[in-house]
Amino acid sequence: MSTPIRLGTRRSALAQAQSGHVAAALEKVTGRRVELVPITSEGDTNRASLSEIGGLGIFATRLREALLAGECDFLVHSLKDLPTAVPESLVIAATPRREDARDVVLTRHGIPLHELPAGSAVGTGSPRRIAQVHRRAPRAHVVDIRGNVDSRLARVASGELDAVILAAAGLSRLGTDSPLHREELGLAEWPTAPGQGSLAVETRADAPEELRTALSALDHRETRLAITVERAILEGLDAGCQAPMAAHAVVQDSEIRVRTVVYAPDGGRRIGLDVTEALNGEYIHRNGSGNGADAADGADPMHAARELGLAVARRLLDQGAADLVPQEQSELS
Repeated sequence: MSTPIRLGTRRSALAQAQSGHVAAALEKVTGRRVELVPITSEGDTNRASLSEIGGLGIFATRLREALLAGECDFLVHSLKDLPTAVPESLVIAATPRREDARDVVLTRHGIPLHELPAGSAVGTGSPRRIAQVHRRAPRAHVVDIRGNVDSRLARVASGELDAVILAAAGLSRLGTDSPLHREELGLAEWPTAPGQGSLAVETRADAPEELRTALSALDHRETRLAITVERAILEGLDAGCQAPMAAHAVVQDSEIRVRTVVYAPDGGRRIGLDVTEALNGEYIHRNGSGNGADAADGADPMHAARELGLAVARRLLDQGAADLVPQEQSELS
């Protein structure tokens, strides 16, 4: 019997659930068993606020070390937690089809977020969500929380909190069936973190070709195009994964649409852009270029998507975004 393929994953229930979905898909592709290898990251042991410890690979660094040390063959990350700088020794081999990218508010009584009474306690540890709550529900009191999904829901059910904000994709992957009331927040008025709802399947750059080929079968082109634009905006802003900013891109028919907002931490200011670019065959073109140069030159569509994201970031910076987001220092290579 062939040896199993080892998948490195964080120990949380959500991480193991989403890794399990990827493992099952890879088993169908290869016919080989995929074995989960639980790994404890700093983000699982450091209980400080995310706004204090930042997003500089807190959930990814230990997993990457394990991969490079040969403790596993590939990793599955929540893409929104992954630094934009990928070490040269590693490669994102696949981005499976994205789940629901929206945020969800969960409450006991079904009161919409913007109608919560003054002083209501809203739990979230995300600087981006904190800024958005300040704008949507300025009379509410934000409680900076950490913990797994079940513990957060329990704090609402017990009355300790009046609401929590979670990712719809996480609830879906866990199969969470809570009696709490759900309010889905539309992406137009409440855009979410770059890569939210997406997974990144990462392996070594020198991984066996058989493994890289098998992992590439899990890739979803439209998702990769969209998240490439989103993460390039984050990269161009030189901001960490926990920056108070949002970016969501959608590939539809012959266009890619991007909605991005940078917030002041207290929600008092925001700078936003809505950009629509044409897709010409396999290639992204700037509006108004009209010369087909990228296609003629055989340009990589993912490179073009990244350039689009960087261009959007430059526009945000030109409008003053640098004054709102903390800068991220470069990570390991």
